[in-house]
Amino acid sequence: MKVLSVASEIYPLIKTGGLADVAGALPIALAAHGVETKTLIPGYPAVMKAVKKPKKVHEFPDLLGEHANLLQASHEGLELLILDIPALYLRTGGPYLDSLGRDYPDNWKRFAALSKAGAEFAAGAVAGFQPDLVHVHDWQAALTPVYMRYAEAPEVPSLITIHNIAFQGQFGGELFASLGLPSHAWHEALEYYGTISYLKSGLMTAHALSTVSPSYAEEILTPEFGMGLEGVIASRSADLYGIVNGIDADVWNPARDTLLPATYSATQLKKRERNRRAMVERFGLHDDDGPIFCVISRLTWQKGLDLLHEVVHDIVRGGGKLAILGSGDGGIEATLQAAASQNPGRVAMVLGYDEDLSHLMQAGSDIILVPSRFEPCGLTQLYALRYGCVPLVARTGGLADTIIDANEAALAAGVATGVQFAPVTAEALRRAIQRTMRLYRDERLWPQLQKQGMKSDVSWTRSGATYAELYQRLVSKGL
Repeated sequence: MKVLSVASEIYPLIKTGGLADVAGALPIALAAHGVETKTLIPGYPAVMKAVKKPKKVHEFPDLLGEHANLLQASHEGLELLILDIPALYLRTGGPYLDSLGRDYPDNWKRFAALSKAGAEFAAGAVAGFQPDLVHVHDWQAALTPVYMRYAEAPEVPSLITIHNIAFQGQFGGELFASLGLPSHAWHEALEYYGTISYLKSGLMTAHALSTVSPSYAEEILTPEFGMGLEGVIASRSADLYGIVNGIDADVWNPARDTLLPATYSATQLKKRERNRRAMVERFGLHDDDGPIFCVISRLTWQKGLDLLHEVVHDIVRGGGKLAILGSGDGGIEATLQAAASQNPGRVAMVLGYDEDLSHLMQAGSDIILVPSRFEPCGLTQLYALRYGCVPLVARTGGLADTIIDANEAALAAGVATGVQFAPVTAEALRRAIQRTMRLYRDERLWPQLQKQGMKSDVSWTRSGATYAELYQRLVSKGL
């Protein structure tokens, strides 16, 4: 089977979050099931610099008013199609934001062009690769099934994956005329309270919908988590699937991770001590026996990290330490930096994101905090399981699906992998931290938690098979 994947980022070329990890790992997992995937991505500077000898396979003289070339290249096991439009993608900022952290004002056009190119490719624009199915990711690629729906071309089945329904690609209704779609597409697909919603349009026109965990698929049917699109999701509930994400088990493998001072396995947990010492040194923490809690995250309300400063005292008073890696909301950043200043040697923070450092933190910390108010899947807790860093998570979405709470029954059965808490309040988080500290002090139970987590299958093996089955089902319908 041949599949065209359309995504706005892909690891290891360009990454701002979990979407990139999925877009990069899923094609490799699918190859084991006879699925040949080509991924269409924008030609950002990082992409153009990384790929070697790309081959021009198509030219768009007028793609929403821009001249574009479609380039083909291979990179670290991935087959790529790169949409080369320097006027739209060759910029000094990030994929979506300029160097000052503001949305590019022409994001509507940048990702409409990506989607339209995907639809034309699906219609056979490039000889030699006619996809059997098109899989698009999030709002940035969500117009692809829209352009496919209204094109005079053979119908190809399409699947849209919602990685986070909070990001919807909403733009002014006056831009509709610039999208090159027939007038009836406005009411049939794009219109959202007088504006355009790219995500809504994709949910209305794709043949099937998926989310990145079974629990999140149920949650987005409710007003609390549907972010205004719960009605649209409910109307498509028969076509909605929840498939939990996996991780790249080669990149995230403590036994072979070259970024670590010491590699180790579940039977060699004492070797983690060298990574712990490196963590202590890197963050300037006190070198004692207290547990090291870590946070590796965007610092946002969604991630529940506005609550963190309320529980810092509980961590410190209990003899623990806290290391933070992340950036985001300015107010949250300021409160956490203040906590670090007030608790030298006990609380430390690195502002920003550092992929290498995140590996060390997973390998050297004892506990990772993921107190998200909602979490479609989450990958951080999966990395933590792999590295013997026990996850303390909110009971929501993919966190609830992937972590088995260390309650009395689960501990007795030897299946617990972490700690869950609910609701997402400072008091509930405080109690969870205290419970986790008690577990940490139990020299019999704590290694059991670590080892059980490291035994968890968090790879793409199972989920890749599930996606392959869904693809086959959609293609077999003979749309």
